[in-house]
Amino acid sequence: MMKNTSRLPIANILLCLGFFLINPLFTSGLHAQSLAHPDETNGTGGSKSIITGADQTARYLPLLKGKRVAILANPSSIIGGESLVDSLLALGIDIVKVFGPEHGFRGNASNGAVVGNETDAKTGIPIISLYGKKKSPSQQDMANVDIFIFDIQDVGCRFYTYINVLRNVMQSCARYNKPLLVLDRPNPNGYLIDGPILDMRLKSGIGQFPIPIAYGMTIGEFAQMINGEGWLGSDLHCDLKIIPIANYDHHTAYTLPVAPSPNLNTQQSIMLYPTLCLFEGTIISQGRGTYFPFTVLGAPALQGKYDFSFKPEGIKGMSEHPLHEDKDCYGLDLRKFDIGTLRQSGKIHLEWLIELYEAYPDKSKFFDHSQSSQMGNFDYLAGNYALKKQIIAHTPIEKIRASWEPGLTAFKKIRSKYLLYP
Repeated sequence: MMKNTSRLPIANILLCLGFFLINPLFTSGLHAQSLAHPDETNGTGGSKSIITGADQTARYLPLLKGKRVAILANPSSIIGGESLVDSLLALGIDIVKVFGPEHGFRGNASNGAVVGNETDAKTGIPIISLYGKKKSPSQQDMANVDIFIFDIQDVGCRFYTYINVLRNVMQSCARYNKPLLVLDRPNPNGYLIDGPILDMRLKSGIGQFPIPIAYGMTIGEFAQMINGEGWLGSDLHCDLKIIPIANYDHHTAYTLPVAPSPNLNTQQSIMLYPTLCLFEGTIISQGRGTYFPFTVLGAPALQGKYDFSFKPEGIKGMSEHPLHEDKDCYGLDLRKFDIGTLRQSGKIHLEWLIELYEAYPDKSKFFDHSQSSQMGNFDYLAGNYALKKQIIAHTPIEKIRASWEPGLTAFKKIRSKYLLYP
């Protein structure tokens, strides 16, 4: 375990890269499979290593000295291996409140669970939840704040909702004239720009912007896009400053030091997520209710068609009532799938979706996992009404991809205006 950072000078904190204090609920099952993958690096194979925005404290501490600071953070918000909040407190920064997204600031809430306001047991700082009824900081929340910090690890997918939280925070900062400091982090799926552009008739909690499933931008770049494309509404413009990542480009393989959320607890799951999350809108389990979610696929009805099986169970802090709970699910084990092939193809792997649809005995039930929620509705996840129809109609993958192409080409042109990295 690392020593107390209050006894360390800033220079030593910057030397802490590579030592990671991981929140146990965010890394359930890491004993079975590490976040690291043999094909992935943090840039250490070259002459220079990736340095996140948060780790470049010398660049932003002068902006915080003497200011009342609010921070949007979770367990992925780290300097070296220590919590950003804990580290900045040790450096004498006046943090007046912390805002927590889904799963909470310390990461101890299950997927989809409503998180309430609380006082942080470790620091005594008030924590305000932005996951539940409250989506944005209020005027009262911002009254005693001079500057707001956003530091959350994203994974580059439209249905991963931290970009929604980013927009909400930017709106509040714009409304109440507070500057926003974004500490940028690499997108592990930064190489990937693929999927249908969101049909805004399907705008929901898992799709707020007219972007593809995988958009190939860091959270800092996306913040610039939100500002530049007018997505804050009402002629709002956020006073935005970004601390960019050093030694990074969109094709740099990057292994996350901390799991970004409880059900993305391995590097394998993070790389498979742009494809496997589509199965949330089907009768197929993606492994929620196991310690290896988003690396396996299966359902009870596929018994006899596949030898591999797993049994979802309620796991506190991850998935307490998963699909097919306590039932044997048969299907695909992707824990050892070569994720390097995904990087080489630069595409979402639709083949698994089509394979399991064709294998499922009662096809009328394959997309019948709505449970009256947007997350379980395939059209909301896909972002259009066409993909489900195309799969049912046995449309060749090449034609499906061709239907995405005009939108992807237009998006890439817009995206190019906001890039910070090659």
